[in-house]
Amino acid sequence: MDAAVFHEFIKTSLLIVASLFPIINPPAVGFIVLGMMPQASERERADLARCITVNSVVLLAASLLLGAYVLKFFGISVAVLRVAGGLIVAMAGWRLLQSVEGVAAVEREGLDVHALRIRAFYPLTLPMTVGPGAIAVAIALGTSSPEQGPLPVHLAGVGAGLLLLSVCIYLCVRYACRAQRVLGEVGTQVVMRLFAFVIFCIGVQILWAGISGLLGPMHLVD
Repeated sequence: MDAAVFHEFIKTSLLIVASLFPIINPPAVGFIVLGMMPQASERERADLARCITVNSVVLLAASLLLGAYVLKFFGISVAVLRVAGGLIVAMAGWRLLQSVEGVAAVEREGLDVHALRIRAFYPLTLPMTVGPGAIAVAIALGTSSPEQGPLPVHLAGVGAGLLLLSVCIYLCVRYACRAQRVLGEVGTQVVMRLFAFVIFCIGVQILWAGISGLLGPMHLVD
């Protein structure tokens, strides 16, 4: 691998990580999952971490490679995607902010393996981990590839970037319970409610970005 190809590989990998990591926010995801599944055993937590990580990578890869085509096929704009997704994220954050303990009470009833995997996809992966903001950014990154299509070095860079993100997501979800032991019960409740408020604000921000995108063309017409 010559210097130019290696530089392009590193550039693509860092672009993927730098663009998606702040939006996904794996540490926040770890505490949110902990708040929604506080009574999960070590084995269940490992299964959750693995399922959420795999689901997230698949969603991000699909958004990078196929997202723009899917939206075009159904006639959905990125602005509409942000409005709908922003509402879902904001409502999820609001419910979690209002009653973390209420959610935990439901989870104490227990879930079988099938139900656990369903919960791992919705809502823990979509929209809590890979929400409309991450999907919109991934689609934008996918549409910015050269006209002749992505080169093998770009695909390798995307794969490396997604691998780094997947490691961060897995570690944060899998070992959030250890941070809970350090913070204590009160500290964990404070951190989880803080992250719930952040999730709510992110949802409102995504919603506002979508509304602004929809109103922009109207101002141009006027």
